[in-house]
Amino acid sequence: MAILTFVENWEGNFKKTSYEAIAYGKQLSDKLNVPLYTITIGAENTDQLKKYGADYIINIPNINWENLSNLSIAKIIIEAMNAMKETAHNIIISNTNTGKSVAPILASILDTGLITNAIDYPENHNPLTVNCKAFSSKATAKYQSNYEQNIITIVPNSIGGIIEKNGNGEKIEIDLNTDMINDEKLKIKTRTKLSGKISLSDAEIVVSAGRGLKSGENWNMIEELAQLLGAGTACSKPVSDMGWRPHSEHVGQTGIAINPDLYIAIGISGAIQHLAGVSNSKNIVVINIDPEAPFFKAANYGIVGDAFNVVPKLIDAIKRHKN
Repeated sequence: MAILTFVENWEGNFKKTSYEAIAYGKQLSDKLNVPLYTITIGAENTDQLKKYGADYIINIPNINWENLSNLSIAKIIIEAMNAMKETAHNIIISNTNTGKSVAPILASILDTGLITNAIDYPENHNPLTVNCKAFSSKATAKYQSNYEQNIITIVPNSIGGIIEKNGNGEKIEIDLNTDMINDEKLKIKTRTKLSGKISLSDAEIVVSAGRGLKSGENWNMIEELAQLLGAGTACSKPVSDMGWRPHSEHVGQTGIAINPDLYIAIGISGAIQHLAGVSNSKNIVVINIDPEAPFFKAANYGIVGDAFNVVPKLIDAIKRHKN
């Protein structure tokens, strides 16, 4: 018996969500006293995976997984599982866009249990019992699975700090039949990447703005504030609908759900659809000219004032602090 993690990489490199999945898997493998296997596709250097607990590392080289369909990725994971010395008791996958799509396909093929949106470690392993977010983060649900094998997807940046604990780091090479990964029904024709941006799923700090900015041309101060804080930039749905910002920055119920340590909302009223995607933020700061804005009820800290006066002063204060 073993624990397995599927670890994503971007252009061969790993991000925070990758290490979160391994650290989560290591916690489970130590609890059950079993080894931790890690599977990744097309990574350039897997040595750092050992630092977060991987006992065995299976890397499928020379494949750009970002151009594969979700079904093809699931097939590769199953092929890699055949090279394991033990049967995977639990499979851990980060709840990224790819992870939340691959996990149900994998569960269907393997006929396993599937628990999604986990926000904590299992409180029991027999039967498996895990707390998860539910109803667009407005509630939590405790799920119990009686399957012998289960897939767990974990919400990025929700478990806590990443614990470094060395594993054995033994590497396993496999020969993959590339014909078996082809998906005749679905092909990815184009993919547009955002360069120089911090992924919202990985961001520990997010600076977001809404219609209170009045125009997309006023986003310079938002980007400057985000750069000073090392933050990702986001926006409300009306902003992306009007074309002021790309849809990839839209956070909320119909956009990206995020869990940063700090979320700064500027000129956003705080409609329930927006709150559904950001309510898991550990600290929320709201800047709004309207003292009756609903967002203030969800905020840890609030500033009533015009964003065009408050944000420049905030930028100046951060610069003075850094100097």
